[in-house]
Amino acid sequence: LACLGFLLIAGLSVRRVPGAIVIGILVTAALGIPFGLTTFQGVVSLPPSLAPTFLQMDIGAALELGIAGIIFTFFLVDLLDNTGTLIATTHRAGLMRPDGTVPNLGRALVADSGGAILGAALGTSTTVSYIESAAGIQAGGRTGLTALTVAALFLLALFLAPLATAVPGFATAPALVFVACLMAQALRSLQWDDATDYVPAVITALSMPFTFSIATGIGLGFITYAALKVAAGRKQEVSGAVWLIAALCVVKFAVQ
Repeated sequence: LACLGFLLIAGLSVRRVPGAIVIGILVTAALGIPFGLTTFQGVVSLPPSLAPTFLQMDIGAALELGIAGIIFTFFLVDLLDNTGTLIATTHRAGLMRPDGTVPNLGRALVADSGGAILGAALGTSTTVSYIESAAGIQAGGRTGLTALTVAALFLLALFLAPLATAVPGFATAPALVFVACLMAQALRSLQWDDATDYVPAVITALSMPFTFSIATGIGLGFITYAALKVAAGRKQEVSGAVWLIAALCVVKFAVQ
């Protein structure tokens, strides 16, 4: 069913059908009903109480020296995850500047960090940007109105949790694979005649699915990039920021 779902999404996208990814997910989920693979537990329910987790923070434990390593790990993972996601989705949306930089990247990171802080205060898992945003970009989303619409739908989903959880993994997996295919288009921009350029990029792209981590993939890419530039006798092409991030990634991998 997942394979059929992928072919359906790809076919609809080729035909430029609006909402191809959503249609593919819904049809795939519906196909699972006769086989008992898609089950419904209701439609509407009240969100659980925030009382057990809201502002339940252990400030004393957070100030202990031993927590520094954990904070560093989370910081590095969050930074690389979000920067990689923002660059990839901006490139896909065609909003990248000619010099390869992301417009208003600082504001985006501030908004993301604010969401992470608020999410922690509410007791939820870390709220960050997700690469699945590329699905919305493929559907035509380009402006802040898209973000506001998604936020409103997420708020509504609090009351439609039983319906949302009824969508099985085999229905959403095809969408993620198709999004990966969309993101792979960026590989054509690499300098394929320069191994110091394309090898780190390929290492990054392959490491992400194998390690189940965007941050790990990007970290390995930074390390590989710096190492190859040194090996090629072109270390002057490596900026101070790249050296710093590569060094931090080495430390992170060493202590894991």
